[in-house]
Amino acid sequence: MRGEYKVPGGKLVAVDVEVEDGRLVRPAVSGDFFLEPDEALDDINGALAGMGEHASVADMAAAITRTLRPEARLIGFDAEAVGIAVRRALGHASRWEDLTFDVICPMKLDPKLHVALDEVIANRVARGQANPNFRFWDWDRPLVVIGSFQSYRNEIDDGGRAKHGIEVVRRITGGGAMFMEEGNCITYSLVVPGSLVEGLSYEQSYKFLDTWVIGALAEVGINARYVPLNDIASDKGKIGGAAQRRLVNGTVLHHATSAYDIDADKMLQVLRIGREKLSEKGTKSANKRVDPMRSQTGMTREAIIDSFLAYFQGQFRCVERAYTDDELAEAAELVRTKLSTREWTHRVP
Repeated sequence: MRGEYKVPGGKLVAVDVEVEDGRLVRPAVSGDFFLEPDEALDDINGALAGMGEHASVADMAAAITRTLRPEARLIGFDAEAVGIAVRRALGHASRWEDLTFDVICPMKLDPKLHVALDEVIANRVARGQANPNFRFWDWDRPLVVIGSFQSYRNEIDDGGRAKHGIEVVRRITGGGAMFMEEGNCITYSLVVPGSLVEGLSYEQSYKFLDTWVIGALAEVGINARYVPLNDIASDKGKIGGAAQRRLVNGTVLHHATSAYDIDADKMLQVLRIGREKLSEKGTKSANKRVDPMRSQTGMTREAIIDSFLAYFQGQFRCVERAYTDDELAEAAELVRTKLSTREWTHRVP
């Protein structure tokens, strides 16, 4: 059996291995990485030999680390990457190429429905009722979406919120607030099985699941990079941020928002934390736009989304579809019974 893992920003690790009586035999690690001294490759293979076929990535990484000679240097990969490649060889992990994605193009909805659809679709993927999913949000009214663990009163200026007629909804993922007006940002959601991020830490999975968008940004002329834990930045500063939630069975909901053309003056009247963040960035006047995607590309928001969609569909196996009536009905019920309730929105006062 053979498994491969390309380290984000690093090198390819491949492992050929057999299993006899529940144990790994004849493991052979290879790849385009760098390793010093040469004999360290024998150490890695020796550490894997005899391990149980159900050993975790952490178990394998620990065995490799214990076995490696002190002077060994792994460049472009690490012991965890070897473990991930082994798990893929044994069928415990999947690759992007193994998946078929349902792709849902932008559809203007009440933004609260999009928050609910994240939960609805993720649960359906977890139950095996839907393929892995990739979709863009589009919305017809303003909304602030706060992170699962943010304090409402610390984040929201209720006077400013009421003045501008903006509602607040709490999502199921962590991270910071999303200030959403029609056409002011670009938001997508990605739902994948846990096998795709098998063996990856939360930080590693953020980088891994954001790898495709770095390529998509290059297509529209932005030289972007991943910044731990959950940001995407360019040479001219932050472009956007991601948030993530792993469901009980390991299914991952990963979504990201990038600023296209945000009214910073209004945002600072509604978000308290936003004032501090912009102050830290040296923004003296709030009467300006926050527009990294628009100013750096010169493209319309629709053109950028179309380019992102084309890039994603060109990289992975995809089938376009629309939201089903059942998904929309379930999302509407979730908005009514949970997302619109004071108990949920103010669960962290």
